Amino acid sequence: MLDGVITGKTRGPRRVVLHGVRGIGKSTWAAGAPRPIFVQCEDGIADIGADRFPKSESFDDVLKRYQELYEGKHDYQTVVTDALDGLESLIHAEVCKAEGVESIEKIGYNKGYDFALPFWRKILGCLDCLRDERGMNVILIAHSQIVKFEDPEQANYDRWTLQVHKKAAAVITQWADEVLFGTYKVFIRTTKDGFGKEKARGINNGERVIKTTERPSHVAKNRLDMPDEIDFPKKGGFALYAGYVEAHHGKGEATEIRKPEAKKKAAVAS
Repeated sequence: MLDGVITGKTRGPRRVVLHGVRGIGKSTWAAGAPRPIFVQCEDGIADIGADRFPKSESFDDVLKRYQELYEGKHDYQTVVTDALDGLESLIHAEVCKAEGVESIEKIGYNKGYDFALPFWRKILGCLDCLRDERGMNVILIAHSQIVKFEDPEQANYDRWTLQVHKKAAAVITQWADEVLFGTYKVFIRTTKDGFGKEKARGINNGERVIKTTERPSHVAKNRLDMPDEIDFPKKGGFALYAGYVEAHHGKGEATEIRKPEAKKKAAVAS
């Protein structure tokens, strides 16, 4: 067993989740990754010009796209799923069909969201096969929503998180190597009203940033020793992120890409 011990850092394709407010440039950021191909679960990337499959209309459509990338001959290096809330709708439709109900809420006691988790794990398992066996980077695009966070140590507060059910969000964030939050940089300006009282206003000049570490205001994480905040330019944003990957692992280290194994191939197809 000791012959199988691995030492040092292992460099390989990344599993990245990027969430943020609508229109901030998440898909454009992902399109800057090496040779990307988009698996569409909603419309919205036609103006970007990136290679893409037709919009998926069902959960099975999504699996078929992954299957084609796993088995087919191609030179794509990154698979981008855009966006998770659209994928969640397809998963919920699958759960409703299996349970014979019109809405996932009708299953009762939040059990519908528990029933959805195996479908999410199936998605992540397929993406792991593409990463491990085909050497592809994996990017998941998500919109953000504000939810109430119940803190056991202090008063509850609002925070930005993925716009999917909290049970699915927990599975996805645990699986990812990086969870990045794209937002606008806010500057606080204090002014006085007519009665001399100070009033704080949040102002932004359109400058965008990516938050890389967990804070009370948002969900994020990284395994690359990144600073808490990095620039989010309209062009070249992914290259900035890739620079931190290179800095963490070193340019000289090669990525190991294993050949597809029959067992894993069957797991994607099933």
